[in-house]
Amino acid sequence: MKLRLLRCLRNPKQSTRQKEELHHHMITDMSSNFKDTTVKILLLGTAESGKTTIIKQMRILHINGFTDDERREKIPEIYQNIHDSIKQLVLQMELLGLRFGSVTSERSAHYILSLPAEAPEYFTEEYCDHVVTLWNDVGIRACYDRSNEFPLLDSAKYFLDNFARISEEEYIPSTEDILHSRKVTTGISKITFRVPIPKSLGGGEQEFRMYDVGGQRDERNKWIQVFEGIQAVLFLISCSEFDQNLREDPKQNRLQEALNLFRAVWQNRFLASAGLIVFLNKYDIMERKIRAGKHIVDYFPEFEEFSKRPQQQQSCFDECDWTKMFIKQKMIDITHEKFKRNSRNQCDVSYSERECYYHFTVATDTRCIRDVFSDVQQMILSENINMAGSSLF
Repeated sequence: MKLRLLRCLRNPKQSTRQKEELHHHMITDMSSNFKDTTVKILLLGTAESGKTTIIKQMRILHINGFTDDERREKIPEIYQNIHDSIKQLVLQMELLGLRFGSVTSERSAHYILSLPAEAPEYFTEEYCDHVVTLWNDVGIRACYDRSNEFPLLDSAKYFLDNFARISEEEYIPSTEDILHSRKVTTGISKITFRVPIPKSLGGGEQEFRMYDVGGQRDERNKWIQVFEGIQAVLFLISCSEFDQNLREDPKQNRLQEALNLFRAVWQNRFLASAGLIVFLNKYDIMERKIRAGKHIVDYFPEFEEFSKRPQQQQSCFDECDWTKMFIKQKMIDITHEKFKRNSRNQCDVSYSERECYYHFTVATDTRCIRDVFSDVQQMILSENINMAGSSLF
């Protein structure tokens, strides 16, 4: 999506004021026509990259959030997240050769393992006591520190740290709870909302429609159903997954899978005319991992050579900065690759000159997403108006 400056008709006899008036009328006319259309945005990325969280943020920012009844509807989902997390930690203790810190914790582990996979409808006092005992156990904490070695929700620590509040009888999920909750996306979901248009672009409101699709491998064949008419693709990649493997393929690194998927999206001919914006998401979790002693070089050996580049040294002050820039550069390199014509879905090489825009994000941070999406929104609107303008000349 290459931003172009809107060209005005050039006439040396026109005064500056006349040119400005002409430019203003053109912007107003084109933005008025554009308001009648719906901007369609497609969220793409691997599973657990944060796509559904972005949908929730759009609802918070542009559709007045969630009612109390809608919040209560999220309770079973949050309960299931907690149940899955504590059960997975207990299951992994033996597999990792870890010991519980007390006999009491062992009893609690046997209790949790005796329960079905479905979370209880209500958290009884007995259940709560066992969960609290386990989460406070030194063995379970050691297991959590190695959670990159097995599938565990990113939100596990958040929910278990807040378990006392969540287990209260009159519990109503907070906005932050809803943003951290996760449910596997299957099929296609969408959200429609309106946002103000800046006065510089004609003012008024513009309707947006955002589509969310499942990121698991077996869900990706459904993506093509929503490719038609898409004006922008928001591709989410989780920066924190450099040390994790896929749930569906334990031998495949998650970050490498995301980079492979990005290449396929970038070169897909059905999306060649759509703007591409990348959200390098979950960099906050990535930073916590690095401070805890994890290093991307252990999974991507080429990082060592990258970190020696003199042109990067002025903007990178620590390993967190270097890691962020390394992942971003990986994606930039993909956009500069020559297209290999090994699939009918790949676009013509002429489209490879389009631009890609990058933002580091924390999808659960409403302020961050508000600021980033404001930039994205203005970019999309400007581009569409400019493209309409260029067609006149």
